Amino acid sequence: MNSIENCRKAPNHRIAEGIKLAMPSNFKFLLLFFMLLMHCGVQAQEKEQKYQTVVILTSSECGDCKERIEGALNYTKGVVFAELDVATKQVTVKFSTKKITLQQVKEAIAAVGYDADEVKAVPAAQKKLPTCCQPNGMKKM
Repeated sequence: MNSIENCRKAPNHRIAEGIKLAMPSNFKFLLLFFMLLMHCGVQAQEKEQKYQTVVILTSSECGDCKERIEGALNYTKGVVFAELDVATKQVTVKFSTKKITLQQVKEAIAAVGYDADEVKAVPAAQKKLPTCCQPNGMKKM
């Protein structure tokens, strides 16, 4: 009977040992899983930081200026959106910092003929603008 009892106990004993050994590996698995989740969360935050939103003061005068500036910026590589508030002459621009810089955004506005903060309008482009879109153009009309 002792040998039969030993045989019966041995498999159960091994199963119990297996459970004890499996618990640390499950713990390792869970720890690894949570570390992976945290890593994905950090990457998601880094992706959010790839975009920047800025407000730039322009020399816009009217609704035509709005269409011209927004049109130029919205077709510029790296710009997500651009919206000009004609009353304040401020354009809000959201852009990808990996594709374009703030300076390049301002230069794109200047290339259309408008001042953008400290960046002055390209004179040749400014001369091509309609009278209403020239600096102080609405006062001249």
